[in-house]
Amino acid sequence: MQSHQPIKGAIAIVIAGILFACINTLIPKLTSVSPIDAGVVALMQYLFAFIFLMPSMGTMGFFQSLKTKHLGWHCFRVFLSAIGIQCWTVALAHPIPIWQGIALLMTSPLFVTLGSGLLLKEKVDITRWLATGLGFVGAMIILEPWSENFDWIVLLPVAAAFFWACYSLMVKKLSSEDSPTTMVAYLFILITPFNLLIALTNLSPQGFSLPSFSDVGFLILLGFFTALAQLAVAKAYSYADASYIQPFDFIKLPLNVLAGWLVFNWVPPGKLWLGAAIIIAAILYITHSETKQAKQ
Repeated sequence: MQSHQPIKGAIAIVIAGILFACINTLIPKLTSVSPIDAGVVALMQYLFAFIFLMPSMGTMGFFQSLKTKHLGWHCFRVFLSAIGIQCWTVALAHPIPIWQGIALLMTSPLFVTLGSGLLLKEKVDITRWLATGLGFVGAMIILEPWSENFDWIVLLPVAAAFFWACYSLMVKKLSSEDSPTTMVAYLFILITPFNLLIALTNLSPQGFSLPSFSDVGFLILLGFFTALAQLAVAKAYSYADASYIQPFDFIKLPLNVLAGWLVFNWVPPGKLWLGAAIIIAAILYITHSETKQAKQ
């Protein structure tokens, strides 16, 4: 068991945040200049990411990492992750402003809290339920569903957050028997076929729009950044405790806001900062509550 190394953990999660900001900027940039479908973007992005990750998986022991008694559950959790990826990619390709998508994506830990109580039957006290409800109030402030300009497409990041929360709950449930190495191995082996299935399901009558030479360059870069980002996240959680890492993960919001402003000139309104502050406060309280409960 590796000792707690907070500085390395913080640096790794910040690096991951920078890489994800690059990814979230590249996707709408690519779809704005190319007719390539969002489903194909997700498919190729994770296919190239898998290729870049293969050497790392080889060092873990390829066949050893695949030993499990829960293959069906692994397939289901990766399918949930794939749906989340498609929701997020379509949202960025729409395009939904990066600042709005990232702020809404931060509701994922709130869904995890709901699922822990309702599905995993874990004890969730009334203050954590209230904090979760407050977090969703923050999301509503950002969404403004009562506004005349409300578009249902803006719910896609919330859908992505929901499916990734379900994925996280399954990881939590399976981790009692399967190692993190097994989790990662099945994620990257199964994600490409699932993305292919979803891309074929959404295939237009004209068929796939074949990526141009420049599109392929974008997609390879997306895959490279995705592989590095996932490795950085894995490193961060191996270096430091999850409760310590969580606050540093919030840096992805200002990073994505900056990227959206530099590339697309997207300027977030004041409601973003109010809603995001409420969501972050709720998640920090839940994280503090879980840490305190773990110590007891």
